[in-house]
Amino acid sequence: MTAETTYQAIERSAAAVDQASAQALGAAQRGVSALRDSSQHMLDRAHRAGESTTTYIRDEPVKSMLIAAAAGATLMALLGLMSRPRH
Repeated sequence: MTAETTYQAIERSAAAVDQASAQALGAAQRGVSALRDSSQHMLDRAHRAGESTTTYIRDEPVKSMLIAAAAGATLMALLGLMSRPRH
C-alpha cells in the first residue's frame, strides 16, 4: 500500500466519521426537541385539567364534595383490605 492510498483511506475514514458524528448530533438534537415539545404538551394538558377541575368544583360544590368523600372512602376500604393479615 502506497502512502497516497493510505492517505486516501484515512481521508475517507475521517469523512465517514464526520458524517456519522453529524448524524448522531442531529438525532440527539431531534430527540431533545421532541422531549421538550412533549414536556410542554403535558404541562399544557395538566394546566387545562386543573382549570377544568377548578371550574367544576366552583359550579358543582356539593357534587364535588360527595365525589371526594366517595373516593376517600373507597381508598380507605382498599387500604384496609390490603393491610389485613392473610391467613
